[in-house]
Amino acid sequence: MEIMNSKERLLAAWNGKPIDHIPLTFQCFGNPVPKHLRWDSGDQHSEVCRWYTKRLEHIHTLPVSWTLEDDFKRVQAWMSLGVDDLVDVSIPWSVHPEVRWTNSRHAPEDAEPYPVLMRKYQTPMGTLRHRVQQTGEEIGEGWVIQPSHVSLMEDFNIPRGVEHAVSSPEDVPRIRFLYAPPDPEAAQWLERRMERVAGFAREQGVAVQAWAAFGMDAVVWLCGAEGAIMLAMDHPQSFTELMEIVTETDLARVEMAARQPGIDLIVERGWYSSTDFWSPSLFEQYLVDHVRRLADLSHRHGKLFCYTVTTGVEILGPRLADAGVDVLYFVDPLLDGISMEKARDLLGSRICLVGGANAITLATRDRRMIEAEVNRAVSTLGPCGRFILHPIDALFPDTPWEGVEMLIQGWEKVRG
Repeated sequence: MEIMNSKERLLAAWNGKPIDHIPLTFQCFGNPVPKHLRWDSGDQHSEVCRWYTKRLEHIHTLPVSWTLEDDFKRVQAWMSLGVDDLVDVSIPWSVHPEVRWTNSRHAPEDAEPYPVLMRKYQTPMGTLRHRVQQTGEEIGEGWVIQPSHVSLMEDFNIPRGVEHAVSSPEDVPRIRFLYAPPDPEAAQWLERRMERVAGFAREQGVAVQAWAAFGMDAVVWLCGAEGAIMLAMDHPQSFTELMEIVTETDLARVEMAARQPGIDLIVERGWYSSTDFWSPSLFEQYLVDHVRRLADLSHRHGKLFCYTVTTGVEILGPRLADAGVDVLYFVDPLLDGISMEKARDLLGSRICLVGGANAITLATRDRRMIEAEVNRAVSTLGPCGRFILHPIDALFPDTPWEGVEMLIQGWEKVRG
């Protein structure tokens, strides 16, 4: 078979078509890279020594600047190593034009050890408060940092929340004004972004994936983990309303992304939708139809739909395949407990499986262990014809490059 470019290879894997070899991809979340893979940041001649991705745009605060040009250079660097990569586009949402907010910081009260950041919203349906402890701990070099204000969608808010955006059923209707479908300004932003992204992707022969939906991640960001579960169990009508608000905006974001000819894959976040948080019955009740609607919309525009969940795949994977998901991020051999054989038997003929390795294994720097993980994944899932090797879920600031090199070398031996 002729050698494919990166986009052709990933499209073949996603669709279960003949392929020149099994792809290998990575997601970058602040991982350090060796000197020969760095470039000048343009900021006082400092080097870009850690890699990120525009997937993190709109939802995380990075410790350093990361531009679209940096994304492009990261793609080229991976490709120089023979590894496939994608350009990430994070689809924006909007806030209702009548919403106003104020930010404030409050000293610790009583026995509380930390000051509290507050964002107070005035919406057409009343006031909403979002309060989060500002813990100020040393995060560690390369990791995302807590913002200086309370962002609506942010992982830092979940464990530090004093008063989540949705703290009672009465707060639910107000979210409609804060997580709203993209407005014309957001649409123009995407058009400008895609002019640059699509041109680069065509020139380099790489695929583009759009992170276009939050689903249950939005619910947990808004309510906190415990608050979300209790709202679902104690106030199912309000929880249903909240899910419909999230779905309405997710559908609008997916629609906007799917209309872009330069976008190949539509991705929904689902890190907070796993069985670590939700029972299978609650997943069925509140999320399966949501996923089906987003997948159907993507398919109507000729796009493939991907869902991201890292645990509970044995239980949730078949439900996601039934709902029309084409690509599953991720199949984790280490933390999820699903064997590669079980993943193959349940899903190998139904969905493109991405994973088979774990970034924690890379941290061991144990070549024998890393190559054994690669060999097991490739030999078991590779014959399905819809498999992409990927260490789950990302390369982090504490992931050693030595482990990354061992994985690449092990993959080169068995990729086909």
